[in-house]
Amino acid sequence: MTIDEIGTTIQPIGWEDEAVHILDQRALPGAEEYLACVKVEEVAEAIRTLAVRGAPLIGIAAAYGMALAGRKSGDRHELHAVADLLAGTRPTAVNLFWALDRCRRVINSEPDDSLPDALLAEARAIHAEDAAACMAIAHAGAELFPPGARVLTHCNAGALATGGIGTALGVIRAAYARDRVGQVWVDETRPLLQGARLTAWELARDGIPHRLICDNMAASLMASGQIDAVIVGADRITRSGDFANKIGTYGAAVLAQAHEAPFYVAAPWSTVDEALETGAQIPVEYRDGEEVCRYGGQRITPAGTTAWNPSFDVTPARLVRAFITDRGVLAPPLVID
Repeated sequence: MTIDEIGTTIQPIGWEDEAVHILDQRALPGAEEYLACVKVEEVAEAIRTLAVRGAPLIGIAAAYGMALAGRKSGDRHELHAVADLLAGTRPTAVNLFWALDRCRRVINSEPDDSLPDALLAEARAIHAEDAAACMAIAHAGAELFPPGARVLTHCNAGALATGGIGTALGVIRAAYARDRVGQVWVDETRPLLQGARLTAWELARDGIPHRLICDNMAASLMASGQIDAVIVGADRITRSGDFANKIGTYGAAVLAQAHEAPFYVAAPWSTVDEALETGAQIPVEYRDGEEVCRYGGQRITPAGTTAWNPSFDVTPARLVRAFITDRGVLAPPLVID
């Protein structure tokens, strides 16, 4: 099996018949259902409610949302307002704002008669560029693992989170194709189980050996010598190399350092926020505590119990062995004046 044969059958987003078609990730793994969004408000709701998720894919979805808006209105003030609406859906993933900034430049520069087509072309370009970035990341990181490595990943940084074969899972796919991954350990990723529901689904489709663990099992697994490396994605990376990713990532990084396992971050350069110096400046999204109080839709806590529910945590650069990007494998800091 080659890298070109795995991870390419998953299409979480696309443009067809003047609509944005989004694979509803809330329904996975039980059902593969697509949302046909014909209004930008529907795209915004899909982002907000995690029907579409993953930092690169959120940016792609927002760009297609702008293309929808361009089909409805040529008023530039209205289009900038639409960009503001989409920007307000989720605060942490910088790819969202990066993609919207590209769309704003199109709005400001294109003539009226070509603006709708130009916005769609920009969305398609962002989509294609991310697919290429994923492939570059995959090839850059595949040789970092020893033959037959047992690799832990957290959350989902695969085809469901990007425009291509994934970032962290893209590297895993490429390494598996070169016999450098023997097994993937999958953190379930509470509270919304992106690892259990999504990462395991992707790995099963590709026939990549994997086993699921509860998040709190990782320490014991590392202590027993069964994890050779850890690789995750990222939602925002600062100039210093501090980065935000799904809650629980920081804990995995601390454990990796304690057990001398290399900890890698895979992300496209669009995830680097050159305006931020340290992780303390990253805005962290907080979600409804009911997500923690429920499991599989059923309430698991007594009435009146509330929960703290940050969607992301920030991991300091000192815990990162290397960043695997479409510009190569880099050590922090990532941006040097």
